[in-house]
Amino acid sequence: MSSKVPPIILNNGVEMPQLGFGVWQVPDDEAEQAVATALEAGYRSIDTAAIYGNEAGTGRAIAKAGLAREDVFVTTKLWNSDQGYDATLRAFDTSLDKLGLDYVDLYLIHWPTPARDTYVDSYKAFEKLLADGRVRAIGVSNFLTEHLKRLIEETSVIPAVDQIELHPHLQQHAARAYLAEQGIATEAWSPLGSGKGLLEVPAIVAIAQKHGRTPAQVVLRWHLQLGTIVIPKSVTPSRIKENIEVFDFSLDTEDLAAISALNEDRRLGPDPATFDVG
Repeated sequence: MSSKVPPIILNNGVEMPQLGFGVWQVPDDEAEQAVATALEAGYRSIDTAAIYGNEAGTGRAIAKAGLAREDVFVTTKLWNSDQGYDATLRAFDTSLDKLGLDYVDLYLIHWPTPARDTYVDSYKAFEKLLADGRVRAIGVSNFLTEHLKRLIEETSVIPAVDQIELHPHLQQHAARAYLAEQGIATEAWSPLGSGKGLLEVPAIVAIAQKHGRTPAQVVLRWHLQLGTIVIPKSVTPSRIKENIEVFDFSLDTEDLAAISALNEDRRLGPDPATFDVG
């Protein structure tokens, strides 16, 4: 099946599907089946990370899918304990080996861990990987504006993407405005609020009923209309398929206003200013 997902053009001209498939918290043996289901459903962007422990299963699914390598956009991430210039290069080799690929489309620093003060050195290693053609785009995850400002000052390649926690309860207005100003694409993790009640919110349920859609489809559509890259995760085949069926309807101004009103600036995940797990 060909993909129905439109691309976002990153700041270096690379095209990235606007909607992808995330495998956070999916065990390696389940990841292979979940990714296979996603690719079959039309997803062409897969988001994994070293710390997820499922790069091998993800890579097996990609290898078996029978798709041309250039048709699958693969993201992985550098874990905190592997930061630093040389350690980053070694960690990248390990990830590439587990994925069974000869390049990665997007490589992200998973967390800034500012107390360690290694993200600039790590990013300089990313610049080398980019120059060597081993990655097509480089970026960051969970970086706050203060971390990005320093990175941009001290390195030569502006990140292509910042993957941040983003959902209707945490709308990240200031962060998104800064990223847009810098030409950095915003990518949402936990786009559906991690099963913490967002999909039962009456306003979202009402919009879903109005459009004959599910609450998850409404929230994903909201992200897409914001211009955000979004990576919903599921291991349930029916949900994996349902989450990509969001390109044949639109939210109107009234819907968008109702979702906008749900912002509480409430994080479900750690605070990037202090998170420092090894």
